Amino acid sequence: MDRKCSTKQRMESVIPEVTKTHESCAGIDEAGRGPVLGPMVYGMCFCPLSEKEKLAQMGFADSKQLTEEQRCKLFEDIKGASDFVGWSLDIISPSLISNSMLGRCKYNLNALSHDSAIGLVRRALDNGVNITELYVDTVGDPAKYETKLSREFPAIKVTVTVKADSKFPIVSAASICAKVTRDEAVKNWQFVEAMPGDCTSHESYGSGYPSDPQTKAWLERVVDPVFGFPQFVRFSWSTADKLLEDKAVAVKWEDDDEDEHSQGTMKLSQFFSGKDKVKKHKFFEERKLSMIQDL
Repeated sequence: MDRKCSTKQRMESVIPEVTKTHESCAGIDEAGRGPVLGPMVYGMCFCPLSEKEKLAQMGFADSKQLTEEQRCKLFEDIKGASDFVGWSLDIISPSLISNSMLGRCKYNLNALSHDSAIGLVRRALDNGVNITELYVDTVGDPAKYETKLSREFPAIKVTVTVKADSKFPIVSAASICAKVTRDEAVKNWQFVEAMPGDCTSHESYGSGYPSDPQTKAWLERVVDPVFGFPQFVRFSWSTADKLLEDKAVAVKWEDDDEDEHSQGTMKLSQFFSGKDKVKKHKFFEERKLSMIQDL
């Protein structure tokens, strides 16, 4: 993952020609929904309906039930089957997740997940993939999610269910692509912030899940009293939020609206303002922070 990325990145395979000329199925699953560290990855795999059985024979199962070595091998098998299997990934950064959830216009994790899935399907269709069946591991209520996707793609037979990754090999394949990619992103994360020397290795921050004592200890070490956490951390998670309350400087947020008595009064800064505005530092842009009071 790009070390400067604070939004979303997409990785994808070459599209097999057979998926354009034959009716095909697609499966969607995610990895990294719960951790307080690292990105969430949405994965989609697709293949011709006639190759469903062949995909099942490759040994796909729920990625969470496989060892890391098994997942990596199966991902290589997927890439090696490029003549009939295609894949696409959305890598959603921790900063985007947190900024979406804490912005003025709330954009929760379910909505972010749904939109990512819709975006993956739409891109495949735009690229000519002939998807006629879609299988999705649910986020939220399966029936409502299925209805939403069916309305979005009326020409596709949509199936949304719990544990879809253990029921449909095409979803299992998507799950493996997502899980391997997230694991690699977390393991090889490149910090853009100045960090304590022993806090940048994968071994130092553990699994990234809030329940992991090693992850909790790492969060306590890296929290800055003014700037909070590095981009690696989903600061909207309650685990991080509690640490900010306990260890960071309190911030008083003022109303953005100007005081009614100041209407029509020129500000001192207006006498010195030129045509060229100073570009905000990336820290403030990513968090959508703006000046609320001029001198």
